Amino acid sequence: MTVLVRALRPDLPADTEGFARVRRLALPYILFTPDSVRHTAARIHPDARFRPLVAEEDGEIIGTAQVHLIHDSREPGQGALNIYVRPDRTHRGAGRLLAEAAEEYLADLGATRLFAWALDEPANRAFAERRGYRRGRTAHFLRLDLAHGTLPPLPEIPPGVELRTAAAFADDPRPLFELDAETTRDEPSDVDYAFTDYDAWVAETWSHPLLDRELTTAACVDGRPVAFTVAYTDGDGRYSTAMTGTARAHRGRGLARLAKIHSLHRARAAGVTEAFTGNDTGNDPMIAINKWLGYQVCAQEVRYVRELG
Repeated sequence: MTVLVRALRPDLPADTEGFARVRRLALPYILFTPDSVRHTAARIHPDARFRPLVAEEDGEIIGTAQVHLIHDSREPGQGALNIYVRPDRTHRGAGRLLAEAAEEYLADLGATRLFAWALDEPANRAFAERRGYRRGRTAHFLRLDLAHGTLPPLPEIPPGVELRTAAAFADDPRPLFELDAETTRDEPSDVDYAFTDYDAWVAETWSHPLLDRELTTAACVDGRPVAFTVAYTDGDGRYSTAMTGTARAHRGRGLARLAKIHSLHRARAAGVTEAFTGNDTGNDPMIAINKWLGYQVCAQEVRYVRELG
C-alpha cells in the first residue's frame, strides 16, 4: 500500500473530517473539529503561508501536518511544523513523508530555523532526532474529570472585582485582545512574538468556532479585564483552556484562579465531562493553580528545534 502526501482541501468535508479525526486519535488533549480545521485554513494570517498537509493511504487520511512561518516573530526566518499520525497507522512512512514535504516547503520560503512539538515518547523522540532536531523545553498536558471529579468550592469574589464572560465584550473585544497580548508576552516561549495585530486576532482567535464566549471568563476591575481564562469547547463534552493569565499590575491576587474556577463550575453545569489544559514545566504559578483545581498530568511533549543550512 502506498502513502501519498498532498495539501489539505478545506472545501472537502472528507478532508477536514479526516484531519480532525487523526488529531483527536493522536493528540486527544487538544480540541479539533472539522469546523476548526476549516477556520484555521481560512483565517490564519496570510504572512504565515500556512499549508496543512495530509498523508493518505488507499484514500484514507492517516497523518497530518500543520506547516507555517512564524510571521509574528521579531526574528525572521522561523518556521513551525507539527506532525501527527494515527496511532494505528504508524510505521508506514507517513511521518517521514510529511516531514520531508513540510521541511522542503519552509526552506523554499526562506526559513532557517524550524520548531516542532512531539509527544515525549521514545519513538517520537527518535524520529525527531534522526532528522536533526535537538531537544528543548518540555510541557505537560493535563486532564480534569468533570464528570466524576470534585472541584474546589467557589471562592468569594473580592471587593472591586467583577466577573464577566467574553460574551459581555461582543461589541468591543479589544480589551480582551490587550490582556491576551500582555499575558502571551510573558508566557515561556522559544520565540519573541510581536503580538500587535488586533484585526488578525479578531479573525483567528475571537472568531474561532470553538471559542466558548459564555465559559471564557474575565476578572474585571473598573470595567476592564485584568485576568482571564479562555475556554474552548467542541460540542462533545470536552473543554480546553487556551490561555489563563493576569495583567502584570494585578498579579498575586488570585484573579486568574478565580476566573478559571468559575468557568469550570459553569462548564460542568453545562454538561462538560472533561477538561484539558497545558503547562510548560517551568510555569510554576499555573502548575499550582491547576493542581489545586484537580488537574492531573496525562502526557508530556517536547519542543524540538532544527537549524537549516
